[in-house]
Amino acid sequence: MRLRVAVLGAGSWGTTVATLASHNAPTILWARRPELAEEINAHHTNERYLPGFRLPHDLPATASVEEALSSADVLVMGVPSHGLRSVLKEAAAFIRPWVPVISLAKGLEEGSLLRMTQVIAEILPGHPVGVLTGPNLAVEIMSGYAAASVVAMEELSIAQELQDVFRTGLFRIYTNRDVVGCELGGALKNVIAIACGMGDGVGVGDNTRSAVIVRGLAELTRLSVAMGGSSQTLAGLAGMGDLVATCSSSKSRNHYVGEQLGKGRSISEITQEMHMVAEGVKTCRVVMELADRYGIDMPIAREVYGAVYEGRSALQAYRGLIRRRPGSEDDPG
Repeated sequence: MRLRVAVLGAGSWGTTVATLASHNAPTILWARRPELAEEINAHHTNERYLPGFRLPHDLPATASVEEALSSADVLVMGVPSHGLRSVLKEAAAFIRPWVPVISLAKGLEEGSLLRMTQVIAEILPGHPVGVLTGPNLAVEIMSGYAAASVVAMEELSIAQELQDVFRTGLFRIYTNRDVVGCELGGALKNVIAIACGMGDGVGVGDNTRSAVIVRGLAELTRLSVAMGGSSQTLAGLAGMGDLVATCSSSKSRNHYVGEQLGKGRSISEITQEMHMVAEGVKTCRVVMELADRYGIDMPIAREVYGAVYEGRSALQAYRGLIRRRPGSEDDPG
């Protein structure tokens, strides 16, 4: 019997993952807004988040969490980090015991500083938890371009089962036991993507972007290792792969935020016009708290925080990095 999949969250990535899963398993997509669920069912489109794309006719949608979870064998959380806890609390009343829960959110919870899988384990104890992450731009995957991702879970046998749920001909799925490293790589790269966008906004050039990506990787690796992740993970799809895609693509929401900051716009103006979440905006504040807690030097992330929350301009942020005295490239601190 094929596993039945419920995806909670009908944003661009949640809808994309539901589309992928529907090729291999009966899948239902939960949308917070009833009118979006109606659009998906009647027209097989999601024009707000994936304009111009047709969704599978056998992918139903619902605005009822109970209906979505009533027979689910796998729960996929496609809700942004700031809304994850509240949706999980609603889901707790309807999810069956031991159903695996996979997070798609690439963020960290403000206040608690928890990773998304930690939030899931807190609200749904006893359920196997994991994360699906990698260099995955929703529009490209919906367009049929080849891509790869990672399912990270401590229970390797469950991760291997889930490979067959999400894998399609051009979408390759790898497994990894390093949930911490995979999850932090996906969250922290958004902060570096804002930095790269800021550079593009002020016109610093390709050499500078390359340096920011590589030194940004060093920063997120230092923090991830301090928190229990593996440096090898950060050199793979969930780290360097996701970092390069997000820092280089005009389709990246976080890169867009940085680019608009570089052009002199305020963060409130930028975020108010966006109808999709750029996780790096909130994550950079959490990253600074974690960096202080673990004693990790993260100069690029700190300059992004300054531009987002302290009123520093993108040009001032880059000048701050340039004035910083470089140390050894292999210095772990």
